Amino acid sequence: MSASVTSVAVAGASGRLGALICDVVENHPDFELSARLSSRSGADDGADAQIFIDVTTPESSPALVERAVRRGQRVLVGTSGWSAERLSDLEELVAEVDGAGVIVVPNFSLGSVLGTALAQIAAPYFDSIEVIEAHHQGKIDSPSGTAVRTAELMAGARAHAGREPIDAPFADQRARGELVAGIPVHSLRLAGVVARQEVRFGGAGEVLTVQHDTYSGESYVAGIRAGLEAVRDAAGLTVGLNRVLGLGAGL
Repeated sequence: MSASVTSVAVAGASGRLGALICDVVENHPDFELSARLSSRSGADDGADAQIFIDVTTPESSPALVERAVRRGQRVLVGTSGWSAERLSDLEELVAEVDGAGVIVVPNFSLGSVLGTALAQIAAPYFDSIEVIEAHHQGKIDSPSGTAVRTAELMAGARAHAGREPIDAPFADQRARGELVAGIPVHSLRLAGVVARQEVRFGGAGEVLTVQHDTYSGESYVAGIRAGLEAVRDAAGLTVGLNRVLGLGAGL
């Protein structure tokens, strides 16, 4: 390996996103794929790589990320399940380890990032908001990390604007979805679907819908490349592809 080429280990390499990330790494002239890691890999497998990419499961991700941070690797996280509470714990870890750099990307799609940004802009203007997200049948976690992040950011936008929590009637009924930051989120797992997110805003006499559809893995390639290139020199904790792309803070 040339001194100018950065080595990369991918945990979750056999999954859909992991396989795509491996392809992006292998086709990038500045990076070399040094390890494809799975649930059968040992704790020290991939430890020599300069960059550790985690696209595993919400249950295993925190421990894998902590281990990589503590051994001095730059870390790119694409696993779902990184709620505000988990991110707070990760921020403390990153601050504790000298020189640590971690980027967490809930969704590598450029369109998804912009959809979340538009939803965040609209959130203070409507008191009725619900999120519907749909993914393929193989997606284990629900709600999706993107939906959780979108709900949290919309709630934050409302708080920043001095608005009250949204009106979510009958939220105690299971069919009303899971409340995330006070906003109902509904999850569908359907054959024939890759990924879709709708954020619906209800107002007097009108409904605004911000919808994003993913039709193939190609939509993630540009975001993966951007995250890969950014994490090599990352410092501290960065959350969101928008921050990587310079699209503004807090989205």
